[in-house]
Amino acid sequence: MINSAIELSPKQAEYIREAHHLFNGKIGATQCGKTYIDTLYVIPHRIIERRGKPGLNFITGVSKSTLKRNIIEPLKELWGDNLVSDINSENVATLFGEKTYCIGAEKISQLSKIRGARIKYLYIDEIVDINEEVFNFLPTRLSFDYSICDFTGNPSYPTHHIKKFIERTDIDVYCQSLTLYDNLFLPPQVIKQYEAMYKGTVYFDRYVLGKWRRAEGAIYRKFADNPAPFMIPKPDPKTLDRINVGVDFGGTGSKHACVATAVTDDDKLIVLKAKSIPAKDTDTDDLITRFILPFAAGIEKEYGRLDGMYCDSAEQTIINTVRRRSDISVYNSIKNEINDRIRATVIAMGEGRFFIVENECADLVKGLTDAVWDKDEVNDVRLDDGTSDIDVLDAFEYSFEYYLYKFQR
Repeated sequence: MINSAIELSPKQAEYIREAHHLFNGKIGATQCGKTYIDTLYVIPHRIIERRGKPGLNFITGVSKSTLKRNIIEPLKELWGDNLVSDINSENVATLFGEKTYCIGAEKISQLSKIRGARIKYLYIDEIVDINEEVFNFLPTRLSFDYSICDFTGNPSYPTHHIKKFIERTDIDVYCQSLTLYDNLFLPPQVIKQYEAMYKGTVYFDRYVLGKWRRAEGAIYRKFADNPAPFMIPKPDPKTLDRINVGVDFGGTGSKHACVATAVTDDDKLIVLKAKSIPAKDTDTDDLITRFILPFAAGIEKEYGRLDGMYCDSAEQTIINTVRRRSDISVYNSIKNEINDRIRATVIAMGEGRFFIVENECADLVKGLTDAVWDKDEVNDVRLDDGTSDIDVLDAFEYSFEYYLYKFQR
């Protein structure tokens, strides 16, 4: 089925030869070619091979939107609309003449969409990031002697349940490990870009070397080692596409924080101003009239506008009061996964797309410099014990998380 004129890497060819077990997967670096070979050959081959046989086809991943981006759109690009349809409102796509359920598996509630299904082909995208209980249930639905599962993912911490699953000896698992350098078709400049992007962080080991590594030490290593290259003078407001303020509300032992950032037309992230104050002995009126509103007014005066304020959604009473007392457009923060926000910041720093206006952001500079991974946690957790200013980091992330996709790879 695969065109003999298409050149494969040794690892891709190996997968086609060897991946004939009950569970077959590829865990490794980003951009290492693991999903490409699946959309080019593996998924079409598996579905066509079982076409007409009893059972259902399932493609699962973190969410419906990531499945569309990672799997369905590449399949359509390679094979065309006649063989690959969009995902409809019932979470079904028609792939190579077969009805295929496309289900996000980020939450335990998704189990209801899988329960009772007898699966002949199962594909799991981003396996490391799907809900653990959903994953544990999926293998029980491979009900036929011709059932088969393929999966892909990036490595995480060494005690992750997926790593334990792969290493089990009582089930039939074939898993290939890949580094960035296994993709022989990446231009050298792209490889150098990823090396620079993740240098000095846990993400280098995971997303370049394809290793299961625990997150330790400074989170923003490149920044912590030398903040000076990230500092710039105040930018021309005409160069700024959107200016937002993020607000985090602290408890008794933490801080309230406001951070203003701008995203430019060429997708740079610039921190314009940052400030945090102790939450203790600060009532709601003081917080709003002496901190939040003056901070926002200062940004409007200095840059000519403020497009939106994104506040910690846990404090609706404070948010509603801010709305009543000002004409600012106030929104709830999305509260994306913290590690997604961290990785986006690391990428922006590594790619030279992150800057801070000098002399305006001392609290954030300290927060970024002091931020470390919690050494007592086996998974990736940012330390939050009062030794670093987590609140100013949250406010910073709230300010640009609606544009997180611009800083992800």
